[in-house]
Amino acid sequence: MNASTLTPPDADLVARDVRRALEEDVGKGDVTADLLAAGARASARLRSRDAAVLCGRDWAQACFLTFDPLARIHWHAQDGEHVAAGSVLCQVEGDARALVSAERTALNFLQTLSATATTTAAFVDAVRGTRAKILDTRKTIPGLRLAQKYAVRVGGGFNHRIGLFDAVLIKENHIAAAGSISAAVSRARALHPDLLIETEVENFQELREALAAGADRIMLDEFELHELGRAVAETAGRVPLEVSGSVSLDRVRAIAETGVDFISIGALTKHVRAIDLSMRIDIADRPA
Repeated sequence: MNASTLTPPDADLVARDVRRALEEDVGKGDVTADLLAAGARASARLRSRDAAVLCGRDWAQACFLTFDPLARIHWHAQDGEHVAAGSVLCQVEGDARALVSAERTALNFLQTLSATATTTAAFVDAVRGTRAKILDTRKTIPGLRLAQKYAVRVGGGFNHRIGLFDAVLIKENHIAAAGSISAAVSRARALHPDLLIETEVENFQELREALAAGADRIMLDEFELHELGRAVAETAGRVPLEVSGSVSLDRVRAIAETGVDFISIGALTKHVRAIDLSMRIDIADRPA
């Protein structure tokens, strides 16, 4: 992802996320911050101990500015940039109590969103040169879906549906309830003619039925590698194909080379290993 062309996150979304997180962490007030002298000024450096793709600047910045609207924040990298282990991500100057109160929540946002962006970037790099696009799923941290989906875009991936409202995804339970793939697709088209209608298939008989039913996209669930190539050949470009299930970093290139259009990966947002970050504070001056 080119950091200079990345669309910034929605400001209202960031504000809501930060407000909720600070209410959870700070509650009625930071009783440990009371140990610092009122009015003391400080500077802080946020550093990444891991190589990563940075993501979450707006969330972290909002945490500091909530406590000290006059804090000065200087970033050394933008969302979407690769940072080396040991890099200083930003420097903050402001009220000492404000910095320590905001620290944990600011780092939580950065470490989580950078983890998603970094993992996504690794998958995107692995399929580079193929037609396949890396997609996320709804397997997100509750309350942070839009933030994590932004992080996927920062890492160079693409968003699948945001929730249950913006696309129809017909899976095995829906098919069982409707009686068939054809019946489910027909019903979905009648109810939601303006939405993308995708159906999951588990074998070639279901693939053919989904093609005949006119699905907009077909998800190949747990197909073997040799079966994916056959499905691409049989579909012959009539409908975009998406692969889902058992997608690992060491396998994703081979999947992409079969010619499928999309590869959806729950691990981008579900198996989050937080980026290791630290923040060190220096007291600049202490009131007399």
